[in-house]
Amino acid sequence: MTTRATSAPRTEVPAEPANLEPVYIWDLVVRSTHWLIVFSLISLAITGVYMSRPFIISGGPANQRFIMGGVKIVHFYSAIVFSLAVFSRILWMFIGSRWARWSQLVPWSRKRRRDMLGTFKFYLMLRDKPPFTVGHNPLAGATYVAVFLLYLVMILTGFALYSVSAHGSYMGMWDFLFPIFGGAQGARWLHHIVMWLLIGFAVHHIFSALLVSQVEKNGTLDSIFSGYKFLDAEDVDQEIEASSTTKKEAT
Repeated sequence: MTTRATSAPRTEVPAEPANLEPVYIWDLVVRSTHWLIVFSLISLAITGVYMSRPFIISGGPANQRFIMGGVKIVHFYSAIVFSLAVFSRILWMFIGSRWARWSQLVPWSRKRRRDMLGTFKFYLMLRDKPPFTVGHNPLAGATYVAVFLLYLVMILTGFALYSVSAHGSYMGMWDFLFPIFGGAQGARWLHHIVMWLLIGFAVHHIFSALLVSQVEKNGTLDSIFSGYKFLDAEDVDQEIEASSTTKKEAT
């Protein structure tokens, strides 16, 4: 009787881990304005829907249960937080840290434009991984430019609509915007449409953040809380050098 020799179980040699280090990308201003915008937009969306179509009606005298008045107060204070956060972030694009600046949003360099196309192919599943970026990837950065323009439209239409009821207040000066938006009804319609566009962007933003975080495995999703990504230090140095070279060539 012969016994068949059994081969030893095959063991996979683990790939050598990359030399990843925590790199501080998103500073406190970027992170705080991001979350202030998120939570104020949630409040604005809920209260804005109620103001356009009330879904809670209480019995009794209006002067005792003035729900609409309370909702409007929450909406207006949320608008103040939202406006201050947006303007602070725009200012920080010009005076903030390297990865917070406008050059991370506007694809002004040839490399950023090339990588933007590569990132677009990744989202279309035409390549396995997106091009390496330290801060915002070029496609996301360009998208944020459009989103901040929508923020400004939201703020200006909101100011214009507020001026209607701002009797004796300095906010009444914003009524000069009505001809630009086609009157009060045009401003109200635009305000409503932009809200839904921002909600659609939020859904896409969460999905793309989850996707990129799963593929790159460098803490992309966690970084908006901690500020840190886990990156290869050599890759980070190369990107900084490339961006510095491009700036010198441009000047």
